[in-house]
Amino acid sequence: MNGPAPVAVVGPTGTGKSELALDLAERLGGEVVNCDAMQQYRGMDIGTAKLPLDQRRGIPHHRLDVLDVTDTASVADFRDEAEREIAGIRDRGNVPILCGGSMMYVQALVDGWSIPDTDPEVRARYERRLEEIGVAALHAELARVDPEAARAILPTDPRRTVRALEVVELTGRPFSASRPTIGEPRFGTRLIGLRCALPELDDRLAARTATMFADGLVEEVQGLVDVGLLDGVTARRAIGYAQVLDEMDDALRIDDEGRARAEERTFIGTRRYVRRQRSWFGRDHRIHWIDTDTRDRADDAPRPLEVALRILGEGTR
Repeated sequence: MNGPAPVAVVGPTGTGKSELALDLAERLGGEVVNCDAMQQYRGMDIGTAKLPLDQRRGIPHHRLDVLDVTDTASVADFRDEAEREIAGIRDRGNVPILCGGSMMYVQALVDGWSIPDTDPEVRARYERRLEEIGVAALHAELARVDPEAARAILPTDPRRTVRALEVVELTGRPFSASRPTIGEPRFGTRLIGLRCALPELDDRLAARTATMFADGLVEEVQGLVDVGLLDGVTARRAIGYAQVLDEMDDALRIDDEGRARAEERTFIGTRRYVRRQRSWFGRDHRIHWIDTDTRDRADDAPRPLEVALRILGEGTR
């Protein structure tokens, strides 16, 4: 694969990855490749903080709006499709800007993580088991067959618990055994991470969640139910969407108290997810970190773009 090396912008939710990706794409002559699992779904816009078309500055974006809510998102499928997108961008002489916080998606792409494709029968069996006994009990089953994977996956995370059990059954090995060794990034990718002190980041997440509900997340979920959200395996469990669905009655109505509970639980779920992102990305020694804190920041402090360009140095293109 020839052409300019990719730049990956990674890190926890709420740190400003999308803006930096746009800035870098403008400066370097790049195209953005989405690495957020849930932004692949058509119609899941508000709850995923997907950039509207009119805010993309005319920069091409790839791997957005490529799945229906009834489709199951797959790391392996994403990796294969994103590799093709990257090859096309490089062939055009442009810089692929990989942007997202879905940890497994980023690592699958940068390190060539080879994960077995989903087996519909095996997946369906564990989905039924999940419905029968609940996520905590299913997570306990994972702990018995793969303790390391269970330690890395929250007992409140049904999607990853099911997937880990599926991989263990399909491969006969622990889920953790399929993780790649962190080595030289594929395609010569340079990794830039954004981070923020937790007190400020928590405030950002609270404001972000409130804005999503004010902008119509509940109505977005109601509209997606009409096109099959309840039949989806992956999409319906996205943070925000799952919490709204839990509070809706059979007629898809939600009262003020239910809305408030959904908003609070969405914030809590996002905050937990951010802790996992910090832990996962924090183990990757290849990432060059940029602090995005704004509190007590000097007026003349360099913007993230300036710091990123210094990190990349000469010869990015």
